[in-house]
Order: sequence, then structure tokens, then C-alpha cells
Amino acid sequence: MQIFPGRYGGHLEGDFVLFLIGARINRLSKIFTFLPIARAMGRMQRELLSDPAHGCLHIDNWFGRTVLSVQYWRSFEALEAYSRRPDAEHLPAWADFNRTVRDNGDVGIWHETYLVNEGQFEAIYGNMPRFGLAVAGEHTKITPASTAAMRSGRRKEDQAPIDAY
Repeated sequence: MQIFPGRYGGHLEGDFVLFLIGARINRLSKIFTFLPIARAMGRMQRELLSDPAHGCLHIDNWFGRTVLSVQYWRSFEALEAYSRRPDAEHLPAWADFNRTVRDNGDVGIWHETYLVNEGQFEAIYGNMPRFGLAVAGEHTKITPASTAAMRSGRRKEDQAPIDAY
């Protein structure tokens, strides 16, 4: 994995959606009830990334007692269309979850959807591989004078509170 020394940003033209989705194993003794959910998530993610027409731009996953998937989507409409497609992996997985663990408390699922307007975000990566928004969109070098307020469009001019250089 290539590390990019210095400061870089991530940029995506236009509006986009940040979708956080995950599961939590509530009863560790019932971990086996989580396995079908994990396999279904894997199938959905492979399906999403296999065809850019779905509108999913990038996915990062973290695993622990609570599993987190960070997804960047081109639009809310693309995310919703995928979730409702009768020929996609999502609806059978959702139905299976509802049949097997929906109300028993063994495993919880959650998601949060953020509709991000163009220019209303900022991202910085210091001494990192290409990551997150910089994978979903462009990976760009940031000038030493750049601040979060400037990158997010809050202020055209700004000065960092410390001299980082």
C-alpha cells in the first residue's frame, strides 16, 4: 500500500451520499446468528463494486463487535434504487434478517445516511495511503496554508492556529 507523505485531501465533484451501515453482536454467545448477516453484506458489497452503474463509489469496512461499513454513493436515488431492486442481493438479505433475528436482540443492525452538498465537506489525510473520500473521488495535494474552514468553503481566507511548517 503506497503511503503519500505530506498532506492530501479528498474531493468529489457534485453532491454525494455518505452511507454508514453496520451490525453489532449484542450477545457474544450468539455470534453464529451474525454469520449469515456478514455473508450477506459481503455478497452485497461485491455486487455493488462489480458494476459502477449501481452508483456506489467506494466502500471501507471495519470489524469488531460492532461492524462498520463506510460507503460513498453518487446520490440518494442510486442508494435507494439499489436497496429496492428485486434482482439484487439486498432484499433477500433484509427478508432473511427479519425472519431470523429482527426482534430477538442477538444482533443489531443500523445505518445512517448523510446527503452531502457539493463544497460542504472537507477531508485531509496526513502521511496516509489513499483512503476514504480520496478513493471515492480525487486524491489531491493540499497546500501548507490550507485549513479545514477553507477546504469546506466556510472561509476563503484563514490562518491555522499553529505553524505546521
